[in-house]
Amino acid sequence: MNILRERMKKGEKLCGTIVSFTDPALCEVFGNIGYDYIWIDTEHPYTSFKEVLCHLNAARSTGTPAIVRVPQNDLTSTKKILEMDPDGIIFPMVHSAKEAEELIKMTLYPPLGNRGFGPMRAIKYGAVDAKEYTDKISLDLVRFVQIEHIDFINDLEEAVKNPYIDGYIIGPNDLSGSMGLMCDVTNEKVTQVVKKAIKILRDHKKYVGLAVGHAPETIRYWSQFGADMMTTGADWNFVYDKGCENLNNLRKYHLGND
Repeated sequence: MNILRERMKKGEKLCGTIVSFTDPALCEVFGNIGYDYIWIDTEHPYTSFKEVLCHLNAARSTGTPAIVRVPQNDLTSTKKILEMDPDGIIFPMVHSAKEAEELIKMTLYPPLGNRGFGPMRAIKYGAVDAKEYTDKISLDLVRFVQIEHIDFINDLEEAVKNPYIDGYIIGPNDLSGSMGLMCDVTNEKVTQVVKKAIKILRDHKKYVGLAVGHAPETIRYWSQFGADMMTTGADWNFVYDKGCENLNNLRKYHLGND
């Protein structure tokens, strides 16, 4: 049973964060803290496939669902990560309903899609019947697409017809860039299209996610939009912020600097 899928089906609100460094201990740390899921990123960082597998094992050791964001429209990477048996997969920078359909087909075996046969960890290296996996168990994977371009919002009414997209995650930074307003995420033009996307998704009873920064005021601002799933911050954010805080305290108390 996919715990993440079950919680989403119940309409629960979920809180997660991103791992982009390579050390799998980070997944253990976040899992033990109590995040509802861990987002393992392979779109932007230099994480290897072996390191992704180690992250997945570490997250699983804490009982925390792990979702992997794959590189943009990359069949080879998607195949390899699917065989590692993550709880969910995220496709970034989707531009149209047609592109979303093609990406989702990568995760589905024929006749539903065009996923190639080659499960390994996904069938526990032979402990699970391969036919049962291809016909049934593989459908438990949670499939997300990211809304990061204005073109996708303009085609969203068509995209929501796809029954195999389980959730839509809005990324305001890249969305603002597609509108010529890079990083101006609170611009009224950006917030209006975010609201438009959320309304379309709500009208079709789709699960809505937001991926934003981790500052308290940022979380407070985006929480008012009513997303089901909030992914905030990343490991490097937390290390940098607490590192700065610690150094400032050292300079203040140990060196006596005001």
